[in-house]
Amino acid sequence: MSSARKDYDDCTAKYGRYGIPIYLVVDPYAAEVVVHTQPTGTGYIAAHTHKYGTGKLPVDLADGRTFTLDLDELPRPEPETGAH
Repeated sequence: MSSARKDYDDCTAKYGRYGIPIYLVVDPYAAEVVVHTQPTGTGYIAAHTHKYGTGKLPVDLADGRTFTLDLDELPRPEPETGAH
């Protein structure tokens, strides 16, 4: 199973089941961030996808604070060299 599949499927179900209020998946290869909220016994009710390069993403934390993720500053994978 690929790491991305594990992050999107296995961990999403597990973290939701354990009541983790917010689960972010940062995927540099797809150049997107998926924010999962509203945990349930089988995963999350809501998942919102945000593309890299679209500014600042405020994420409301369970304790009332706000974490801001700058989608313009996220690292991207290095291009492969020598590929034909």
